[in-house]
Amino acid sequence: MSETLIRIGTTYIPVNNVELSCEWYVNNLGAECSYQDNDKAILNFANQSFFLVRSMNNQSSNFIACNGEEHFSITFEVDGLSALKTIHKDFIDKGITVGEVENRGHAGRNFVFWDLNGNKFDVWSELSHTFKFKEEHDE
Repeated sequence: MSETLIRIGTTYIPVNNVELSCEWYVNNLGAECSYQDNDKAILNFANQSFFLVRSMNNQSSNFIACNGEEHFSITFEVDGLSALKTIHKDFIDKGITVGEVENRGHAGRNFVFWDLNGNKFDVWSELSHTFKFKEEHDE
């Protein structure tokens, strides 16, 4: 069989309150809500579907890495350092909790941010070559 996994279609994010979380993602990240009930919301943004799933208290998508630090499970990409700095400032202006822009010793720069449920996410200044190529050829 020569089939391979092509892309991630849906990511599930635990939340305490679906309605408040849906509003947060729509207002702060520009998500489009395509469905919502008491237990879940389906959001579309960053070229993917995200399900906000009502979870038990104190749940998040974060995990503790071997060095003892809390780690994010998702990295979003933007196209270049200028875009990274712009979105970082925009997030600060919106009152989103963000970390500093970091040099982690690899190409590009990153920063982290948290949603209102404590889910930690990463943003990287390097748009993947495959996606960049696709974007250029879809125009």
